[in-house]
Amino acid sequence: MKIIIKILLVSLMFVGTLCSDEKISVIAFAQDDMANDFRKAQVNEVRDAAKKHQNLKFVYSDAKGKTSKLIYQIDNFIKEKVDVIILGTNDANAVVPVVAKAYKSGIHVIILDRGINSSEYTTFINSDNIKIGSIGAKFIAKELHYKGVVLLFEGLLKADVTKLRTKGFVDEMSQYKDIKIIKRTGNYLRRDAIKEMEKLIKEDVKIDAIFSESDSMLSGVRSAMQRFKQDPASIIMVGCDYTSEAQTEIRKGNQTASVKFPLGGKQALSYAIDLLEGKSLAKHIFIPVELVTKNNVEKVAPIF
Repeated sequence: MKIIIKILLVSLMFVGTLCSDEKISVIAFAQDDMANDFRKAQVNEVRDAAKKHQNLKFVYSDAKGKTSKLIYQIDNFIKEKVDVIILGTNDANAVVPVVAKAYKSGIHVIILDRGINSSEYTTFINSDNIKIGSIGAKFIAKELHYKGVVLLFEGLLKADVTKLRTKGFVDEMSQYKDIKIIKRTGNYLRRDAIKEMEKLIKEDVKIDAIFSESDSMLSGVRSAMQRFKQDPASIIMVGCDYTSEAQTEIRKGNQTASVKFPLGGKQALSYAIDLLEGKSLAKHIFIPVELVTKNNVEKVAPIF
């Protein structure tokens, strides 16, 4: 009996040694600006998914909207020899050299949401941003009966996401000669949208509808309107992302619709694990999008 117990103890010790020697892989998220609700939620989604895996260590950085800081943080991750870098950038060109450096050093690089003007990365995960703009434009045009003034609230002008959503929106709207588009930039931030909307209200610019390239900016629009005693329900408002706040405002009638744009964090973590296991991935992976209105608001879960 004693011999059997000793054998069991030795076996348990051997298994424990194997577990302790199991390689811990480091997944790093270099994020552009966590003052942006969507970008912060992306990081949190990866973090929460990584907690379910004992052999993964998750770290992240916040560049606070500064491109130079983002580049510096990516370079630090290279020096630390992390296994995977997930990147959320604010500039499609400036980060190219440091991303190429990471990729050539053998680090798996997953570009999430916003693309870069290079092919030196492992995979790019995003949704069809041209389609997002087109969906918003088609819906608004129909709601306006193809006549009126539409405010296009753009995000970061250097981000490919912004350029593509704007292209999709403008290309679709170009079919309707009685619809006029005016543009403002909110940088995907609530505070910037508040400032721009307040200017429009003070200048007495009349608009019939708004397409905002993020729900955060649309939240800022509503705040500005309410401050000036204007009813958000008085105009057509379509956002993008489909946050919990957007869901609530659609229910209330203060927001007309939102194009759901998944965070992609869970997918990024899942694909990172595939890469660590030696699996190959497609160079470009699309996540589906959908329009949420009062007709399906109770059936579609918000992204955060």
